[in-house]
Amino acid sequence: MNRSRGTLYIIGTPIGNLRDVTLRALDTLRDVALIACEDTRQTAKLLAAQQIRTPMVSLHDHNERQRTPELLARLKAGDSVALVCDGGTPLISDPGWWLVRRALDAEVPVGWVAGPTALIGALVLSGLPTERFVFEGFLPAKPGQRRARLESLKGEPRTVVLYESPHRLLKMLADVEAIFGDIVMSVSRELTKRFEETRREPVSRLRAHFAQQPPRGEFVIVFTPRQGTHAQ
Repeated sequence: MNRSRGTLYIIGTPIGNLRDVTLRALDTLRDVALIACEDTRQTAKLLAAQQIRTPMVSLHDHNERQRTPELLARLKAGDSVALVCDGGTPLISDPGWWLVRRALDAEVPVGWVAGPTALIGALVLSGLPTERFVFEGFLPAKPGQRRARLESLKGEPRTVVLYESPHRLLKMLADVEAIFGDIVMSVSRELTKRFEETRREPVSRLRAHFAQQPPRGEFVIVFTPRQGTHAQ
């Protein structure tokens, strides 16, 4: 491996509370030549709070493949680059995989700077088994495809963690109840933020609650598909 090349650092950043950032992450964000951000406006808030003035460039779902060659050129020339998303760890239901894959193919050093991720927070808050779990990311938006994905989880012995948007939450909960029955689920929203909330109830109660209190914020859902594999 050519050690004269720069390093691509995958950096976990706060998912809500700006104080949830590591000292190593801050040092790295200061030291790199460039920060590739999912949304420069969002990352600018963290940088401003820490008086970091490193240049930024956008890297999101719609431009990642087009922007990757120029970032690889910088890395091959010796500049180190930080990769961040709007909150949490890049590549986990966020952009960055294509850049990381191409960097590894080009024998560019890739490093990880640990930080928050919503799925782990929701899992440990759920009260459901944590020894073995599977992360499903976001379910498909189309109803038929969403139900098919849930159907594929029938018999899954591990705890399931997934993300959901507020405008699809009630539809997803209805599909879960239809497929798995009135199982206990844990629903977390706005983790680390002012209105953080985790509810652990049967699906029917969750549906009733969010029908009365319209869903707001980003949600992390945790459940065990097989009846009897979770503590009631």
